[in-house]
Amino acid sequence: MDCRTHINELLEYLDSKIIGQKLLNKRLLMALLADGHLLVEGAPGLAKTRAIKALASGIEADFHRIQFTPDLLPSDIVGTEIFRPQASDFVFRHGPVFHNLVLADEINRSPAKVQSALLEAMGERQVTVGDKSYELPPLFMVMATQNPIEHEGTYSLPEAQLDRFLMHVYIDYPDVEAETKILQLVQQEASIGQKELAAPAKKMNQETLFAARTEVLGIHMQPAVEQYIVQLVMATRYPHKYDESLKSYLEYGASPRGTIALCRLAKANAWLAGRDFVTPQDVQEVCGDALRHRIGVSFEAEANGFKAHDIIKALLNAVVAP
Repeated sequence: MDCRTHINELLEYLDSKIIGQKLLNKRLLMALLADGHLLVEGAPGLAKTRAIKALASGIEADFHRIQFTPDLLPSDIVGTEIFRPQASDFVFRHGPVFHNLVLADEINRSPAKVQSALLEAMGERQVTVGDKSYELPPLFMVMATQNPIEHEGTYSLPEAQLDRFLMHVYIDYPDVEAETKILQLVQQEASIGQKELAAPAKKMNQETLFAARTEVLGIHMQPAVEQYIVQLVMATRYPHKYDESLKSYLEYGASPRGTIALCRLAKANAWLAGRDFVTPQDVQEVCGDALRHRIGVSFEAEANGFKAHDIIKALLNAVVAP
């Protein structure tokens, strides 16, 4: 059985457990395949936590949830050095970040100093405490959630923190059909006394995932598509060169991380579709999730009712695809 078959089976498992959120399920797998982190924003009760739990159930990986609160400390995330009187020395006690899949639940409930505890872990795949650095596991992904409804007692994520996320995904309420299936699934689980998500018949091992990542990196991308990606990122920095009406709508554009993210996600999207080459449509499909959190929307744009996804949509219309 090849890697793509294993990944498709995992996607089917997620779709069976997380009903009405096919976009979120696909983006979770894309983040895994592109070796990145995911920021999910949506109203309470839309299965954000359940989704990453289901993902952890479907692969041979350990999972840990960190509930972000105002009184959380950086050491509660990365760990701390404990003094041992009997040996008169310090020993490092690993924090919950030393897991394969980490859920940073309601990450904007904690102040910036706590959010920043994840910066090195997400960017360098290591944690430094004192004068020592500790490697994180080869498979490491952070999925952070935030609630767009409640703003009291929340702290906006710094730009440096946002830039570490491969994608920023918005999820919405399920439709009537999906809502009915959710109700039926919950009643079925309750009737058999099921409290935890049932794991699939066979979990996907990490070696298969790493092999899939290698295949994704090998997806062919024409120079014209590469230039299309570069032009889209440049359009976020100098929008007036592509659409004069957007001249004062952006305070800053996407960083080079945005270019890299757009490339990796386009390849992952093509690979999931069963192709060995990237098309401009692959780039367009992931552009919003890859760039919306990497651009600064001006006050004038917000006053005129423009949000990040509206500006990206306008730039996609302005930049000519190959």
